[in-house]
Parts: sequence; C-alpha cells; structure tokens
Amino acid sequence: METLEKLCNRLDAVNRTIGRGISYVALLMVVVVTVDVIMRYVFKKTFVFVQELEWHLFGLLFLVGAGYTLLYDAHVRVDVFYQRLSPKAQAWINFLGCVLFLFPGCYLIIATSWNFVAASWAVQEGSPDPGGLPARYVIKAMIPLGFALIAIQGIPMALRNLMVLMGKSPVRDNTAKGGH
Repeated sequence: METLEKLCNRLDAVNRTIGRGISYVALLMVVVVTVDVIMRYVFKKTFVFVQELEWHLFGLLFLVGAGYTLLYDAHVRVDVFYQRLSPKAQAWINFLGCVLFLFPGCYLIIATSWNFVAASWAVQEGSPDPGGLPARYVIKAMIPLGFALIAIQGIPMALRNLMVLMGKSPVRDNTAKGGH
C-alpha cells in the first residue's frame, strides 16, 4: 500500500505543479479582459486579437487546470445524495465513476481530438479573422493535454478509493479540501 500511496502522491504532484503554474493564466486573463473592456467602453476601440486572446486564455485555464481541480475535488456537482452516503459508498461511486466514465471519457476525447490537433499543427493554423492570433494550433493542442491531465489525476483518485474499499485508509500527501 505504501508503494501505491507514493505513486498517488507523485501523480498528484504533476497536477499540483501544473495547476499552480496555470493559475497565473487567470491573472493574465483578468488583465486582458479589463484592458479590453476599458478599450471598448472608454476609447470605443476593439481588437480581434484581444478577443481571441481572451478565449484562448480561458480555454488554456480550464483545459490545463481541470486536473488540478480534480485533485482538490473542486469540480461543480450536485451531491444531494452523495454527501449523505457512508465513506465506503462514496468510495464505490468514485471508483466506478473513474473506471466507467472518467477514463473512457478522457480516452475518447484524446483519441478523437488527436487528428483534429495534428491537422491544425500540419497547416500551422491561425485565426481566419484579419488581425487575429496566428497560432490557433497551440490552443487546440491543449485539448488532449488537458484530458490527459484529468486522466492522470483519475489514477490516484481511483487507487485511493480502491484502498478505502479494501479497508485501507490512504493518507493523502496533498492538502485537499482547502490547502491549495
């Protein structure tokens, strides 16, 4: 069990490190949106590249930050019944959710987006709009990367819940539930 816990902690560290780094994208996004709003409403000017940059940053933040969000169990969900269940029942739901939905879902998105991303890279796709950003292929590459990071975080999630089901109480290395 100690070996599994070490593996889980190392996989957690991947998304913890990436998540802390990607958090600066949120700050950058706030600055870009603020400048865009000021330019639009004060100076009556707008630029295509700024609007595209907003959605590129938004996509980057949410795609690459999703694994970090899963690490801290911070995804939005309606858990009217889940919260009332025993820890073992919650572990069953989490484990089966990973095996039946999370891993297959991540695989499907990675597999189906691969050709989409490769085609974009092959032509060095840019914005079709005059004045738009030149490297649209970079943001498209974040699709499989983001879902790979979610799948990577699903491994310790599934393993820790499996340990609970086996009667072993895993000790988490991260400071989940509040210590981001």
